[in-house]
Amino acid sequence: MQPARRVAYDVLRAVSGSDAYANLLLPSSIADAALNPQDAALATELTYGTLRRRGTYDAIIASAAGRSIDDIDEAVLDALRLATHQLLATRVASHAAVNESVNLVASESGRGSSGFANAVLRRISRDTPGEWQERIEREARSDDERLGLRTAHPVWIIRALRRALAAENREEELESLLEADNLSPEVTLVALPGLAERGTPARPYAATAFGSPGGDPHTIITASGGTVRVQDEGSQLVALALAGAAPIRSGEQWLDLCAGPGGKTALLAAIARQHDVTLEANEVVPTRARLVRNALKAVPGDVTVHEEDGRGLTAASHGRYDRILVDAPCTGLGALRRRPEARWRKTPADVAELVPLQEQLLAGALDALAPGGIVAYVTCSPHLAETSGVVSEVLRTRDDVIEMDAAGVLSGVAQSPIDLASDGSGRVQLWPHRHGTDAMFLALLQRSDASATPRTTETTETIETEE
Repeated sequence: MQPARRVAYDVLRAVSGSDAYANLLLPSSIADAALNPQDAALATELTYGTLRRRGTYDAIIASAAGRSIDDIDEAVLDALRLATHQLLATRVASHAAVNESVNLVASESGRGSSGFANAVLRRISRDTPGEWQERIEREARSDDERLGLRTAHPVWIIRALRRALAAENREEELESLLEADNLSPEVTLVALPGLAERGTPARPYAATAFGSPGGDPHTIITASGGTVRVQDEGSQLVALALAGAAPIRSGEQWLDLCAGPGGKTALLAAIARQHDVTLEANEVVPTRARLVRNALKAVPGDVTVHEEDGRGLTAASHGRYDRILVDAPCTGLGALRRRPEARWRKTPADVAELVPLQEQLLAGALDALAPGGIVAYVTCSPHLAETSGVVSEVLRTRDDVIEMDAAGVLSGVAQSPIDLASDGSGRVQLWPHRHGTDAMFLALLQRSDASATPRTTETTETIETEE
């Protein structure tokens, strides 16, 4: 089997069978296989393309096989998905896609399964992509299911995205958003302020963000010693908004409560270094805490990285911090461009499980604020239950918190005008189709405990960034 196809298949199997993340596994698999650039590009396209449109391909395979995909062995099914992508969405010759996939099934599952795979794939190869799309859409039970088959999104995600856009009176943008979810994102880099200079081409909003001129950022990152790294512009913007939400006073104490894997932590650390601010980080998962420490190696100075449940850490830190980033664990529905398998892995039950944790982390962070301190509540999800729902529920029980105009703050740190639709709350929702970023949510909340005396320290009026 061609090495690129073998790598793609092995990653697909790891994603299906072991809940692996393709964006973490694929680069190491390509390196281990010593693929040349052309084969690496093919492996990447085959892997992400297959994962992205898995639901649509499953409907086609079920139709061609005359049976439910639940009745097909997982190893065989992944081979069929990979082959279907090659047959319907690439220029790979049909005979090569069929023959190699049949041989793969034979080696993985035996000759009996290879005969079944051969019959299914030859049936698929006889019709055009348009004919297959028309056929499976005719079998759809609702307009949303039909849209899901066309755009490769589960129905529950389509409905959640529609509700989030409707909250901004932008429901008509739904199909543009779904299309954007299926595009490979451009590589965006961050230049840590005071440690690296932003390259070109500059991204439009974050003063720290720029694109990778050649697409592959490895050379730039290696040469920078870690002061330049890959980071979505939306992730940069929410960190910059926390830093820019009020003048920074010398001696402030900052906390990144849910820090893994450390990209936002490093950006905050670079800013903190410029202003005589102490930053701490916390990550409950040890392997992710190690990633945070690695991300911080490029920033001079010491950042304590705790490995605690964030709820316990904040409970023991009442009134301690001036700024806290709560990048809460979430479904990740805002990053479907980069983690396409998430759309098929997540369910509404995940939202119900995460929301109480998100509320507890936010409430604990507010308790850990000093008077006048600010929490940035952030999720990489536009699902209203994980975003405005969490903020509104926490605020419902408190009279010591003022919600800031996060949209105004973010517009202030942006380098060019940014289209932020408003539901009247001042909260921010970024979108892939509108801003070219992950769908990051941001709310800024300020502690207003009048019974305590705020610190008086030197005020710095601007956040310095290296251009």
